[in-house]
Amino acid sequence: MIRAISVLGMAALVAACSPAAEEAETDAAVPAPVIDPAPASAGDSMPETIERALADQSRPAEDRELDINRHPAEVLLFAGVERGWSVADLAASGGYYSRVLSTAVGENGRVYAHNPDWVAERFPEPNEALANLSAQRANMTHIVAPLPGFNAEIDAELDAVFLVLFYHDTVWAGTDRAAMNQAVFDALKPGGVFLVIDHHAVEGTGLAHVQDLHRIDAASVLAEITAAGFVLDRQSDMLANPDDPRDISVFGEGIRRQTDRFVYLFRKPEA
Repeated sequence: MIRAISVLGMAALVAACSPAAEEAETDAAVPAPVIDPAPASAGDSMPETIERALADQSRPAEDRELDINRHPAEVLLFAGVERGWSVADLAASGGYYSRVLSTAVGENGRVYAHNPDWVAERFPEPNEALANLSAQRANMTHIVAPLPGFNAEIDAELDAVFLVLFYHDTVWAGTDRAAMNQAVFDALKPGGVFLVIDHHAVEGTGLAHVQDLHRIDAASVLAEITAAGFVLDRQSDMLANPDDPRDISVFGEGIRRQTDRFVYLFRKPEA
């Protein structure tokens, strides 16, 4: 089971995965930089803004049921989310994180709830739910656009960008990931953060299992995002599951929603 670490929930949005024609490729192993391995800690109490976000009575029952394995409170705390922030939730699907972020950043903040164009076309129901949620909240904007162009109509600099359980999908979907990571970098203000969560693949397998197992080697993600100019601020094991062998499908019996996941917080340098 995924290790439970304090109050209220996990980090992820189970992205819609489907077969793709693109063949999986593999990356050469890339040495990881020295990083801070310490996980986020909720301490004795959760900041009031995050407590309010998780206690939001408008949250669907299905979302609340997922909290036990997603640790959303710890994720927001780890990312440093504050009231007044502007945040893009990329590949948001039906809006699990968008809803929580909307409450957390408050009326003076803004959440850009995004779905890639191909996701909106292939999975219209969750995208429609995201559009409806955005229409109900004054501080939310619904965006449907290719990932490399998600920021085309965002005028203000962002404090944070979230990409949860979807980086592996960008590989088999044929997304220009260099352009995507550059777009995220350009959209963030100096010091802004890019939170990435995904399912661990076996170390050294690169991109080989993004399609069949829906997993990705963390070293490949690290290499691609730091190539855009980001620095890895820290990582957390809050979603670790040492019982996950990493060589089975994330949808397999006994492991679905309990996979071993990496949590990376990248930062755009101040100068």
